[in-house]
Amino acid sequence: MVSDKFRHQLRTEAKLWQAEGLIDNDLYQQLSSRYQFNQLDTAARDRFTAIFLGLGGILVGLAVITFVAANWQAWSREVKVIILLSLFISINAAGFYLWRIPPASSIQRNSGRQRFGQGLLLLGALILGANMALMAQMFHIGGSPFGLYLVWGIGVLAMAYSLRLTSLGVLSILLISWGYFWGVFDWNSKEGFNWLLILIKHTPLLASLVIIPLAYWCRSRAIFALGSILIIASLETSLFQSSGIAPGLLAAIAWGLPPALLWGYDDSILPYLDTYNFQPLARNLAVWFLGLSFYICSFQWWRDNTLKPTDITSLLDWVPLVDVIFLTALSIWEWLRLGYRSKTSHRRVDLTTNVIACFIAISALIPLWHYSFYPIPLLATFLFNGLLFLLAAGLIKQGLSVGDRGTFWGGLVLLSLQIFTRMLEYNTDLLLKAFVFFLCGIGVIIAGIWFEKQSSKALKNNRENLP
Repeated sequence: MVSDKFRHQLRTEAKLWQAEGLIDNDLYQQLSSRYQFNQLDTAARDRFTAIFLGLGGILVGLAVITFVAANWQAWSREVKVIILLSLFISINAAGFYLWRIPPASSIQRNSGRQRFGQGLLLLGALILGANMALMAQMFHIGGSPFGLYLVWGIGVLAMAYSLRLTSLGVLSILLISWGYFWGVFDWNSKEGFNWLLILIKHTPLLASLVIIPLAYWCRSRAIFALGSILIIASLETSLFQSSGIAPGLLAAIAWGLPPALLWGYDDSILPYLDTYNFQPLARNLAVWFLGLSFYICSFQWWRDNTLKPTDITSLLDWVPLVDVIFLTALSIWEWLRLGYRSKTSHRRVDLTTNVIACFIAISALIPLWHYSFYPIPLLATFLFNGLLFLLAAGLIKQGLSVGDRGTFWGGLVLLSLQIFTRMLEYNTDLLLKAFVFFLCGIGVIIAGIWFEKQSSKALKNNRENLP
């Protein structure tokens, strides 16, 4: 798949090459046939028409909404239901009809009609929520707003599965996430929604079983990333809300389970769906989680957290325990598979995986010891600062070795953030702070210039070594 911008540039350059005698007419015709230069003007015309159709559709929609709002109180309930259902069905039917029209050629990824159809389907998903709210109002169905968002998100999720559209999948995750966090922190609005309460309490498990397969079904990195973030965020919320039951154990799980689950993830876990490689994305999320957790734990708030007793009876009755057991078992299985694969292939586990495993183990053992056996506030602060420094240095080294700009700058940002925070947290002289900030700023500038220069040299050497 190539973009229209590339095809326009290629047609301009090909005409220039033909005029300069670098290529003959036959080669130009082959390029024209392969990249279909003759359809570029038609595609631009279709896009221009689609823009006007979209603008006109928006204006017509506003007119319909205004007309409905003006006569809403005068219509009967039956007329209102017919109007709402007709609007929902017509928008989705038109969107599905336009979306299923294939592009004019294999060069084009999506035609203007397909994009317009996707827009109508997304509009239909938004209308679904409006219809649910208005129906509940007309038939006097009580409930809380978080329940509306959860049910709306589930409906859009079903549409995403049936149509295999990334945009609908992303919208469904956003709606479910909004409903989840609204429901978690709005305890007064949960009466009468028993099944929604179960959905909220088991969000990590349900999201793992429903959203991650959708990412493979749609081949979408965005869905996988958002789904993983929802799983980790809901798991952390459940753990920290119940930290009074077994503070040491739950804190160890909160800091150790998410990065272990993400780093050990393998696409072959899901049979028949491993058609897309999400493992690098999962490992990037694991690294960022470690960086964020190390930074949070590097402060001195450990002094305010003392030893607390563990209530085993309450822990056994804890509802999210099923989710924790499932994700912990999945994480253990992932790491066992990782070790088994390295053993069968007669290769040792790479150094990065060993280092990440040590990071995870240490970050889990520190809160477990601090809350369950003996408080170690000073040692915990020192160790997490050391882990943060080692992670930042490792990212910088990895970025330099492979020439990855994002990894290099991520490590540099973590290191600079650690220095800035420690200088502001501890009571030091203002002149010393100014001097350290100045040195850090100069160091970041020099490191950035040096990295860009090394990257340019490496790129130049690679080009010279090409045959």
